[in-house]
Amino acid sequence: MEQTWTVTSKMEKMLMTWERKILRKIYGPTKENGQWRIKTNEELITKYKAPDIVNIIKIQRLEWLGHVVRMNETRSVKKIFEGKLEGRRGTGRPRLGINDVEDDLRKLGVKRWRTKALEREEWAPIIKEAKAKLKGP
Repeated sequence: MEQTWTVTSKMEKMLMTWERKILRKIYGPTKENGQWRIKTNEELITKYKAPDIVNIIKIQRLEWLGHVVRMNETRSVKKIFEGKLEGRRGTGRPRLGINDVEDDLRKLGVKRWRTKALEREEWAPIIKEAKAKLKGP
């Protein structure tokens, strides 16, 4: 379900904190000069050697986006994705949505993403590039 998440910066920080907490439990403390201490963030990153949870969510959202764009027009998910809501919008800042994913594509330098997503052969290299750029150390 993380393919449809709209992750705010506050939620990103919470997810990263949770992930580091779990990694600290998995890898345990380090003994240094006869004293035990917890591992630093840098030590965890070099030991884990995998993309963090936020980057995994972003990559899966891009994969999902290509899938939805290629869907048949009669599918309800496609209708919701491309549909316009009627009525009045509530007060306050609008909720994040497709703009969040478009920002990720913009950061990757992808232009005309909708036409590229229609063809798997054009979309697959974009996903591969996103995995390479968003990958951890």
